[in-house]
Amino acid sequence: MAKYRIACLPGDGIGKDVMDAAMLVLEAVNLDAEYINGDVGWEFWKQEGNPLPDRTIELLKSTDCCLFGAITSKPKEEAVKELSPLLRDKGLIYYSPIVRLRQTLKLRTNMRPCKAYPGNPLNYRDDVDLIIFRENTEGLYSGVEFHPLPVEVKDALLMHPKMKSFLDVDLNDMALSCRIFTRQACQSILRAAFEYAKKYKKPSVTVVEKPNVIRETSGLMIREARELAKEYPEIELWEANVDAMCMWLLKNPQNYSVLAASNMFGDIISDLSAQLVGGLGFACSANIGDGYALFEPTHGSAPKYAGQYKVNPIAMLLSVKLMLEYIGEGKVASRLENSIASVLREGKVKTYDLGGKNTTLEVAEEVIRKVKD
Repeated sequence: MAKYRIACLPGDGIGKDVMDAAMLVLEAVNLDAEYINGDVGWEFWKQEGNPLPDRTIELLKSTDCCLFGAITSKPKEEAVKELSPLLRDKGLIYYSPIVRLRQTLKLRTNMRPCKAYPGNPLNYRDDVDLIIFRENTEGLYSGVEFHPLPVEVKDALLMHPKMKSFLDVDLNDMALSCRIFTRQACQSILRAAFEYAKKYKKPSVTVVEKPNVIRETSGLMIREARELAKEYPEIELWEANVDAMCMWLLKNPQNYSVLAASNMFGDIISDLSAQLVGGLGFACSANIGDGYALFEPTHGSAPKYAGQYKVNPIAMLLSVKLMLEYIGEGKVASRLENSIASVLREGKVKTYDLGGKNTTLEVAEEVIRKVKD
């Protein structure tokens, strides 16, 4: 019996291409694992009305962790139009499967390293090495939304004086998305950031919010950060508004090591930081809960490239590295990262985004050669 059971969800588009690259590498490192494929993605939405079938949730519960490819998501009106004709009048609503997975499996911590590897011609600077801790289940992505606005909701909101300016707006002309923070979730993501800084001897944790305008939700995060920081006197607590943070990351990214943010702000600064180190082709991530974790590149499904094996697999391979660390295979993870770094440093085998002509699988095979050296 294999030591590990790992769910593999290729998803849509290039998710399948980079998953193939990941499987080549995992086979090469001789990980004692059983890989179980699961159903997720746009085809299952179109044919079943559910992009994340219940059978896939049950599959994940029987595994140690999950490796995820990429997913296609579209606005609800477009999504309904692509449903099978037999399903279009059943009131089905498309929800992102990756967001549902994070919430269903309570994968509260989204961890996104952004590291500049020497030799990468796309590096903004060669000294960028930061990591973002993004709260993964709440905030604006909690999914509590209304359109049109129910009269009961509007009536409840009218208890707030600022709502009176919307008193005469027709319910059909008003949409509402709720930004929900809980103290527990704020504490959880902040502690994850501080614990990481402590473990790896990072000098600071920067909390990225907007408490001067979004006073209650961002305010809760900041207040909890200030309280928690007292437990880590060796680590400086820095605070930054999200708009200013975007500026400072472009100006002085080398000054930052660990960043913590709520769901949407974390999403924004993660993509910005990814561009500093080569773009989404280098953007790996881990979604971690108390007893389960899911690992994925943060790029989209890029349908126009699907099946061409053209795209950069490094983001997926670095996600594999994070997965190996999670299951306790630290030595294998280090060997894999060193091999990726070696391929980038030499610059002989590279995909189109790096100015090369090699395929997704050729890059994976070159990484494998380095692993075996």
